[in-house]
Amino acid sequence: MKKLTIKEILKEGENLAGKEVDVKGWVRTRRGNKNVQFVALNDGSTINNLQIVFDLEKFPEESLKNITTGSSIHVKGNLVASQGAGQSVEVQADKLEIYGTAPADYPLQKKGHTMEFLREKAHLRPRTNTFGAVMRIRHALAYAIHKFFNDKGFFYFHTPLITASDCEGAGAQFQVTTLPLNELPKNEDGSIDYSKDFFGKMASLTVSGQLEGELGATALGLIYTFGPTFRAENSNTPRHLSEFWMIEPEMAFYEIEDNMDLAEEFIKYCINYALEHCYDDIKFLNDHFDHDLIDRLKFVVNNDFVRLPYTEGIKILEESGKKFEFPVHWGVDLASEHERYLVEEHFKKPVILTDYPKEIKAFYMKLNDDGKTVRAMDVLFPKIGEIIGGSQREENYEKLIGRIEEMGLEGMEWYLDTRKYGTVPHSGFGLGFERLVQFVTGMQNIRDVIPFPRYPKACEY
Repeated sequence: MKKLTIKEILKEGENLAGKEVDVKGWVRTRRGNKNVQFVALNDGSTINNLQIVFDLEKFPEESLKNITTGSSIHVKGNLVASQGAGQSVEVQADKLEIYGTAPADYPLQKKGHTMEFLREKAHLRPRTNTFGAVMRIRHALAYAIHKFFNDKGFFYFHTPLITASDCEGAGAQFQVTTLPLNELPKNEDGSIDYSKDFFGKMASLTVSGQLEGELGATALGLIYTFGPTFRAENSNTPRHLSEFWMIEPEMAFYEIEDNMDLAEEFIKYCINYALEHCYDDIKFLNDHFDHDLIDRLKFVVNNDFVRLPYTEGIKILEESGKKFEFPVHWGVDLASEHERYLVEEHFKKPVILTDYPKEIKAFYMKLNDDGKTVRAMDVLFPKIGEIIGGSQREENYEKLIGRIEEMGLEGMEWYLDTRKYGTVPHSGFGLGFERLVQFVTGMQNIRDVIPFPRYPKACEY
């Protein structure tokens, strides 16, 4: 007999009715009376449980005493139409095998748990309904990302996790070294002698795969990266992690308008894929945590994004009459409250903000003819603010050298070669994967959309 997942059994319910089924999973709840016991079983394949019915004439109470919340069991029995409300089919148990018991100190008893408590139990929290739903949605979104780019002719390009360059120029990197930290080798001037280190130079975990991704785009045309990145920022906001995953497409021969078109198509595709393939999980999160979630997701999918120059956006904010926590003026980097005002209150649509002042953007962004702004684009969403950041890249060799010198960056010769040998107009953007998962699940804190969150003073498991 083939073992079926609970998702398969519930999907094929009527077709399997009257047949023997073989199921395995973890006990969510157990209830009953002196004649019969009902067990809600879940195997992680779906948010929905399968009801197992134990007739006490077949199964003495003593044989069921170890079926507690959290225990794992193997059941064979007939699938029949359910007599009770809440499920269409149930299993009349004939055989029982208990794999593992869960004693009374099992932390995830049937009661409400705070998100903070569950973060302390990150090794167990995927077993809850909430985090099971989040992780299934996370998987579906990851698959959708690969499918979207593959179907459009992009190549998956693997960029290094260990690097000697700082893409963002912010210096917030985790250093990688084999030097003895209690006795660092020093040069005559007292600086650290990195020639004695593993790579012979200072190396760090990557903050972005973009620069290396550009190398791939100038050879393969269309590439995307999808991998972990690391930021050593002492940030404890609900929107920041120290380790997170990034999707970074880079496209040769794309102007900024092409870049915006792709970003809008991409994000809508991912959200629509989740709605189509994870509706039960999204509905659970909608019903229990965020009652506007489904409407918000459909709102993004069904609306064209507004395209708005930064200068016009600043004018709208200044004339709004709204008192913001952070003052607004031309040249300031917008805060989340500013971004959300434009999306949620003014336009009531997602917004792509363009043409930012060059001083607040990275060195690689293409200068506009005004010499003051760059061809940047940020996609702004309701509740979350910026979800995608990108730009047309500066393809002019001399201008790029000027920006690199202006920022005091070193060791960029290899990057400049892409502009020296056969330069082309090209563009790209970055999407923080956890921000996307956070938006689609409606979770309030980004620490709750990755299995094992890393943030300041937190590196468990």
